[in-house]
Amino acid sequence: MINSFAFTNTGRLHTKELETFLMATLLADTNLFLWVDLEKPTPEETKEVLERIFHFHPLSIDDCVMVSSAPKVEEYSPKEGDIFAPYLFFVIHAVDYNGQNEQFATSELNFFLGKNFLVTYHDAPLRSVTTAVDRATKGTMQIARSPDRVAHTLLDLLVENYKPALEELSLKVSDLEQLALQCPGPETLAKILQIKKEVLHLRQIIGPQSAVIGRFAAGEFALIRPNLVPYYRNICDALYRINDQAHGYTDALTGILQVYLNMSSNQTGEVVKLLTLITVVTTPLMMIGTWYGMNFKDMPELSWEHGYVLAAVAMLTSTAATYLYFKKRKWF
Repeated sequence: MINSFAFTNTGRLHTKELETFLMATLLADTNLFLWVDLEKPTPEETKEVLERIFHFHPLSIDDCVMVSSAPKVEEYSPKEGDIFAPYLFFVIHAVDYNGQNEQFATSELNFFLGKNFLVTYHDAPLRSVTTAVDRATKGTMQIARSPDRVAHTLLDLLVENYKPALEELSLKVSDLEQLALQCPGPETLAKILQIKKEVLHLRQIIGPQSAVIGRFAAGEFALIRPNLVPYYRNICDALYRINDQAHGYTDALTGILQVYLNMSSNQTGEVVKLLTLITVVTTPLMMIGTWYGMNFKDMPELSWEHGYVLAAVAMLTSTAATYLYFKKRKWF
């Protein structure tokens, strides 16, 4: 699906849902800015927009169409024989946390940013794109005055959408603390390891993303105007804070895992202690019962009139004495 919008230099919507054959004409108009959003496009739509209209470099098109596991940014300047305008190609990942599966799902958002155009490409609907389109077409905050301003809005919304995922993750970590103390079983261990794996996944997403946005914040690219660099720096700061939160979750989960192991060890120790006490308490019973169970004919005790009663009393007395000794030492 192709969504297209043309804006004036003041950020006012000029027209939308353009026919593809008109896009090249609008690109030549320096008083207009063109934003084309490709949402789960067909191969024909991708070829039409990226190759025939904008003439982007084949390598950036390949990187766009193929799923990339890591964020990246590359600057393309036309060489001899190239017919595209200078542009930045960068890949950023949106994130969503599924509380039921306890997994982070990532969605890739590709940008082609030029002086008077912005092309975005994604294979799934994204809230950040929908919100940015709504703000731009309604003239909210006049974000559509330039491509670098719209790109900043999209990046800012992507980072903003990390917050619900982090809040849900924080609740999961808090629940695991109680679970590790109350139910230190195999299921709890599996949950701790799963959440720890997802936090590591989150850090692997945020780290490279911070590096990419950091290049924008440093004013490295001429297509990002100097007056917008502080705004990109603000996004970079937000990513660093998120990374610090994720690092804190990692430390918390390590502590929870240690608590789980201690509780599990204590439970094992209690079981071993109980079994040992049972063995010691029943030792007099086994000794006397085994001795008198031999039934040798020349054992004088077998001819006693009250031998059976005396043996029973001896067993009960020795067992009771052992139990009371342990009770006094508070081993029970």
